[in-house]
Amino acid sequence: MDTFEKMARREGYHLIAGVDEAGRGPLAGPVVAAAVIFPPDYCNTEINDSKKLSVTKRENLYEMIEKDAMAIGIRVVDADVIDRVNILQASLKAMRDAVLELSASPDFLLVDGLHRIPIITPQKPLVKGDNLSISIAAASIMAKVTRDRIMEMYHRQFPQYNFQKNKGYGTREHVNAIRKFGICKIHRKSFHVKNMNQSSFDFSV
Repeated sequence: MDTFEKMARREGYHLIAGVDEAGRGPLAGPVVAAAVIFPPDYCNTEINDSKKLSVTKRENLYEMIEKDAMAIGIRVVDADVIDRVNILQASLKAMRDAVLELSASPDFLLVDGLHRIPIITPQKPLVKGDNLSISIAAASIMAKVTRDRIMEMYHRQFPQYNFQKNKGYGTREHVNAIRKFGICKIHRKSFHVKNMNQSSFDFSV
C-alpha cells in the first residue's frame, strides 16, 4: 500500500499527501475531503479503503490516523455549493481546500480518481487509489468518518429522513421519505431532474 509513496520519495519528494473525498453519490448532505501526510516509511496494515471497513474499524482507525499522521486537512463543501458548481467541481474544491488546510505543505499529492486537483503542487491521480496508497486510504477514512458524523448530526435535525442510517444515499426508505415530506435544506436539488415534491421524480446523477 505504500508503493506510490516510495516512488515519489525516490523522485526526491519528501512530504507526500494522500487526498480523497466522501459523499459524491448521496442525494443529501455535503461532500467531504481529507488530505493526510504520514511520516516516511509509515506502515499500518489495517488501513484500507474506507468502503471495505466496518463502522467500528473506521472509527478506531480515525483515532489512530489522527495520532500517527504528520498532518491532516479536512474540508466540507455543502449541498448549496454542489448545486451551484456541480458535484465534480465541488469535490475538487473540497480536496484542494483540504490540502491547503494541512499544517505542513506537501510537495507531492497522491489523489484518488481520474482528475487533478486545481493546485500547483505536483500530483498523481490514481484510479481506485484508496486500494493502492496508504495515504489515500487514510484520507478516505478521515473523510468518510467526518461525513458520517455530519449526517448523524443532521439526523437529529431532520429525523424523518433517517440520515443516521442512510447517510443521505438514495435508499428506498430515503426516497419514500422525500415523497412523503418533500426535501429539506441539505438535499441536492441539482441531482434531481423533476420536482421532488411531485409523486414522480428522477434521482439520477
